[in-house]
Amino acid sequence: MPTKPWEETAKATLDASLSPLPHEKNELDWKSALSENTEKLAHHISAFANSPGGGFLVFGVGDDGSLVGVKEGNYLEMAKRLGNIARQSVVPAIRIDYSILSYKDVELLFVYIPESIEKPVHYCRGTIYDSYIRSAGQTRKMTRTEVARAIATSAGVSFEQEAASEEISAEQVIKYIDIQSFFDLLNKPFPTDTNAIIEELISENFIKRVNSLFIITNLGALLCAKKLYRLFPLSGLDRKAVRVINYEKADRLRTLKEREFTKGYAAGFETIIQYINDQIPSNEIIGQALRQEVKLYPELAIRELVANALIHQDFQEIGTGPMVEIFPDRVEITNPGRPLVNTMRFIDTPPQSRNEMIAAFMRRINICEERGSGIDKVIAAVELAQLPPPEFIETENHTKVVLYAPRPFGKMEKEEKVRACYQHCCLKYVSGSKMSNQSIRERFNIGEKNYPVASKIIRDTLDANLIKLASPGSKSRKHATYIPFWA
Repeated sequence: MPTKPWEETAKATLDASLSPLPHEKNELDWKSALSENTEKLAHHISAFANSPGGGFLVFGVGDDGSLVGVKEGNYLEMAKRLGNIARQSVVPAIRIDYSILSYKDVELLFVYIPESIEKPVHYCRGTIYDSYIRSAGQTRKMTRTEVARAIATSAGVSFEQEAASEEISAEQVIKYIDIQSFFDLLNKPFPTDTNAIIEELISENFIKRVNSLFIITNLGALLCAKKLYRLFPLSGLDRKAVRVINYEKADRLRTLKEREFTKGYAAGFETIIQYINDQIPSNEIIGQALRQEVKLYPELAIRELVANALIHQDFQEIGTGPMVEIFPDRVEITNPGRPLVNTMRFIDTPPQSRNEMIAAFMRRINICEERGSGIDKVIAAVELAQLPPPEFIETENHTKVVLYAPRPFGKMEKEEKVRACYQHCCLKYVSGSKMSNQSIRERFNIGEKNYPVASKIIRDTLDANLIKLASPGSKSRKHATYIPFWA
């Protein structure tokens, strides 16, 4: 049994990197044996110490993911050498921890490199720009921008407060920032005096005064820039513009249309949402002699998911930004950065954001939810529209949400039915209710006489350990109710 707090996480991370196919992860790097190259090992230690949450080196795993183990008695010398490198070959010095653990009956050396409080951690024989980080499962040198951000983070300066522009005049501030949208969004009267405009921008942390000049912060640029493109060279915010891509078929082989929205997120949000909804196909519904065009996906769901993608993205991921991809059978909404909470807990867990200042402003102007009920509303809207359940996907460097077009119940896969059942159970629970056979029938529009179909979906979800009986001692299956596994 693991005896140190990090051991369980280390084993789980190794599991994830070896299955279903061996692949590198930012949080873990495996080696068959300890390299003689001290500098290269120092680079790895620097990279993990600079990464959120730190990471693990695992020795005894071959390049192909095979378990070769470490020889008995060798691991103490290996750990000692790595400890010396962590103390003597990187600045500031790092204190590592290690354990020899049995993994699938093979002895492996797990080395834990904690995240450093003081960043960046760099190779001792170089400068501060000889700092490293993990990216796409590899160790690479930090860019100058990443080094600057690491320094700012250590100093307690958030990304939103960092400079997006060089020092500029008040007239240039007004040229770069969409002032009209800024005051409209805040429902404030537009000042006639430039000084009053500047003071309002300062009060919202959109700009900072530097002697007689000003800098626009990342917060101000991202939310209310007239154009992110080319106006803010210091922070690379031009790559954070929202892209919307339409595809002809279910693959990405043929693009029908692509548009990039370079206005700040707050100033341009309604335009983005309107454009996305205009691209989404409609279904014609006939009821009581009236024909009505209804979009395939609820506007509320699109709105909430796009807002989440903008607000919760990881701005440390360079060269990538929020993207909405529209296919004939689905919509995929992707943002840079892995989620801060488990995707299985999106419905019930209070939101956590890397970008609290952006989130706070977007809440004030009613673009995102203040209480974290946005995903609940998405699930409720999807159920009301009788759509397949949305899918929340965590990749190495991104978070993706997939909305699926209408599909008959009979054509839904077992995995989809189980996911829908779990989401329905979560939604019921957070609403102060419990899932039942009847509520599942309503979710899938299953007739009362076909209650065994709903029962099978519930059994499959129980077997997946995603739900459990609300009253385990009850013997009545007919009136049984269910709650999520975490309740």
